[in-house]
Amino acid sequence: MDALNQSENNHSETNSDVDANGLVALNFEETRVLGSLIEKELTTPEYYPLTLNSLVSACNQKNNRLPKSNLDEDEIAKTIEELRIKRLVHRVDLVGSRVPKFQHNAEKELDLIKAERALIAELLNRGPQTTGELNSRSTRMFEFDGLEDVEDTLNDMMERTPSLVGLMDPRPGQKEKRWFHKFGPPPTLENLQDGSAVYVPAPDQRLDKVEEIMGDFKELKEEVEALRYQLRELSDEYRNFRNQFE
Repeated sequence: MDALNQSENNHSETNSDVDANGLVALNFEETRVLGSLIEKELTTPEYYPLTLNSLVSACNQKNNRLPKSNLDEDEIAKTIEELRIKRLVHRVDLVGSRVPKFQHNAEKELDLIKAERALIAELLNRGPQTTGELNSRSTRMFEFDGLEDVEDTLNDMMERTPSLVGLMDPRPGQKEKRWFHKFGPPPTLENLQDGSAVYVPAPDQRLDKVEEIMGDFKELKEEVEALRYQLRELSDEYRNFRNQFE
């Protein structure tokens, strides 16, 4: 077994990348890379799988992305490795190609048919959307038979175990609920200066955990320093005590 496969097996035995319901947890960069790969598989199959350079362009394109990103090659390469460990992306070395290419594994790993992949790609790339928005925006990837077909597909994904999507309450002043993917915490609504609002990804909880660990480490370091100082004082007192009898 090679090092990569061993790493993947060891990683899959932990729960750090799986939420309480058993669904793989993704940060913003991972959702953007996975969403872009699924989208390009369905919209431009003749150029799929993607090179690293093509994937960078796909993640940072100005249309069909919300929020917009400016990820560089190093960030994308690191994210690819994280997704490879989670078995959602793998590298492809094609005959005659000088550069490696990458493709998603959502069809197998997440058990997604084409219609479901189209909707998941939209939610990963653009955040929460209404049924109508998903219906109109997903047509370039899959042709649904109207709103009812879209909603039935979404309900099927919501009722799965683990559940892949959920419904958010309507935005202020609106009636329609919005669907969101469950590969991370629900996005938050941010009000803009012009009076409009936009959904932004929830903070990466793993960063909060790192900060918590670093805080604990700092406290432990301070305690060790204090104990070392006390030990030094005790040592000096003991030495002075012995000198009284010499």
